[in-house]
Amino acid sequence: MRLYTKTGDKGRTSLIGGRREKHDIRVEAYGTCDELNGFVGRAISLMDEKTFPDIKPELINIQHELFDCGSDLSNIRENQEYKVTEKMITFLEERMDEYIQEAPKLERFILPGGTPVASELHICRTVCRRAERRCSELMQQEDINVHVFKYLNRLSDYFFAVARVANHREKVKDVEYERSAIVFRSRKDKK
Repeated sequence: MRLYTKTGDKGRTSLIGGRREKHDIRVEAYGTCDELNGFVGRAISLMDEKTFPDIKPELINIQHELFDCGSDLSNIRENQEYKVTEKMITFLEERMDEYIQEAPKLERFILPGGTPVASELHICRTVCRRAERRCSELMQQEDINVHVFKYLNRLSDYFFAVARVANHREKVKDVEYERSAIVFRSRKDKK
């Protein structure tokens, strides 16, 4: 099997159901999901089984789901069946709820960083936000599976929650942004 096809040498690429320019926003959207997947793989490679027995397999599953996102975004056929579902979004929400309880209380913005694992997860968060922005732009021009957009929105929050847990488990404090006001309050505090 050859890895090169030479079909993209003139600036166009194949999608499911047609071809587009390589700079097309749809290609940019699924390409950013692919980029994110690479960073998730790097985060996984930094994790040990003892400290992250729950998070590591979740991230491997997320890598599969990011391929699902890319598949849905690269499909331009009419009446296609999508892979990304509401169930995937609900899972992220449930896991975040648990991780928020595990990490120390948060009141202010924090700087990305801490341990190598947490730092890598913060990079995942920011690349995920870019993928979300690309999908937002794409949705203004064409129909997409809206669950992909929602999934990426929750996934970036998931990465934030997991980065904080990574620092907590490895006994490294998050660094608060010095000029931040108190922006995160519990529902009890808001009353």
